[in-house]
Amino acid sequence: MNALVALCHFCELHGPRTLFCTEALHPPSPTPSQAGAPIPGDRESDREGEGLTMRANSSATQRGDMCEGCRSLPASHPGFVSVDSETGIRFLSHQHPRQSQLFSVVRQACVRSLSCEVCPGREGPIFFGDEQHGFVFSHTFFIKDSLARGFQRWYSIVMVAMDRIYLINSWPFLLRHLRLTIQSLQNTALKVFDSEQCVCPQRAVRMNSVFSPAVFPHQRSGNAARSLPSLTQHTNLWASLHSSFSWLLKACGSRLTEKLLEGAPTEDTLVLIERQTEQEEEMSCWEGAEGGGSRPQCQQSECELYRDFLFDEGKAEVYPGPKFRSLRHLRQVLGTTDFRQLAWHVLMGNQVILRGADPGLIHSAFTMLKALLPVGCVRSVPYSTQYEEAYRCNFLGLSTDVPIPTHVSSSEFSVLVDVVSVERGSLYSAACGEDIVSLYQFNISSANSQPTDKGPTLLNKIEVALSNENLSVDVVSHCLLCLKEEWMNKVKVLFKFSKVDGRGREDTQKVLALLGATGPGEEDNVRLLKFWMTGLSKTYKSHLMTAVRGGERPLSQ
Repeated sequence: MNALVALCHFCELHGPRTLFCTEALHPPSPTPSQAGAPIPGDRESDREGEGLTMRANSSATQRGDMCEGCRSLPASHPGFVSVDSETGIRFLSHQHPRQSQLFSVVRQACVRSLSCEVCPGREGPIFFGDEQHGFVFSHTFFIKDSLARGFQRWYSIVMVAMDRIYLINSWPFLLRHLRLTIQSLQNTALKVFDSEQCVCPQRAVRMNSVFSPAVFPHQRSGNAARSLPSLTQHTNLWASLHSSFSWLLKACGSRLTEKLLEGAPTEDTLVLIERQTEQEEEMSCWEGAEGGGSRPQCQQSECELYRDFLFDEGKAEVYPGPKFRSLRHLRQVLGTTDFRQLAWHVLMGNQVILRGADPGLIHSAFTMLKALLPVGCVRSVPYSTQYEEAYRCNFLGLSTDVPIPTHVSSSEFSVLVDVVSVERGSLYSAACGEDIVSLYQFNISSANSQPTDKGPTLLNKIEVALSNENLSVDVVSHCLLCLKEEWMNKVKVLFKFSKVDGRGREDTQKVLALLGATGPGEEDNVRLLKFWMTGLSKTYKSHLMTAVRGGERPLSQ
């Protein structure tokens, strides 16, 4: 990541000062003449162990006259450098950046973070910057000091980068890990502060001392020279900060990758990204509560996200026995009539319950059926030992001994599929676990008496594709994706027209006719569209509401 992390301090004598700075140096691309030449300074002593290794840098940094509070390393200290053995990137830490251009950028970020660019309360994160001087993520905080004015000193940690979008997208990650570093510093300094106050309470001393304008500057000068290591009693503080900042730059640079998208992301992709973000936030909350760190999370591609959604990261492979291989295979096993009835309940949003003794078979059936719906409409409990209500899941797998409540079995908004094992003797071994028809019998029951032969239109098109043996399984899968995207676009139009604009029933009926949702199976089409509205992403809904409130024209989908 092309960024820089710095610790800044507001000195009572000299104002905002940069205390410690860590930057990343990428190895130069070798030219043909240098292809076999080693990197200067790349010796075995630099690669002790794996990952990041530390050694002292040979170049000393020139420093002017500074008080102890403004200086991080002694004048004779060469600084630190860490080498990432995987990528060859070197992380250098000094009091100031080595390049003069970076020095002015960091200096300006330091001054702004400790003067004008602060959040309410003066403690917390804030973002500022411009294209010329770079963009800054800044987190200001206080450190307890028994000798300071107000018994605390003001610090900030800033990350400077030229990529605004990357820095904003890294906000939750940076905030989470910088807070861990800041809390560690504050807790350590608080212990030192309490011990010093027990020995000599400064509040009582100041109340009893005589104030004199002539003596005040000397008192202030004496109190301003305490360094951060003396406030925390941490002898290896700068080495520890170098490790933390180096890891932060490495992890922040590897957690996000750029992907080339052909067109705008689909609704399924947006929903999957939102779910992944929520899971990362939940994990970070648990890790924060337990006081542990976390590994960098890599952004998955659209195909990887959708594959993990369908197959639940390979959980079905854990179970032995036969499994459904495709939606066409499921249709062949169930039969045309039973499959259409089951698919109709799926598309209408009714709860689909599969009850049997083989969790692998049930899991694979749900994997195939989930492909009929948008990602946002799927709430799945693959296998459970107790019944779960419909508001929690529309796909529910149960063991054979779980009873179905009366209000569910008599409801027209649910369908039950009992998977009954057939007496097979040695047939299971002969079939090698693949012949599902000879191993199981599927009994479908539902209180719904509505005929399913008319619609919805989407189901008719899906059956045409499945019944066409000239189309391979992959072609049918792509055809299904196209059909879902077509109907999701109709859902977006209807949502914008009825929910956002608040049009009446008569106007809505005209829109339905325009969308091709009227005619045979109209009732099923409308019901499908209303159910699929629940699968729209929060990003899309928020965009529409913001555009309407702001008087802007929403993006065409």
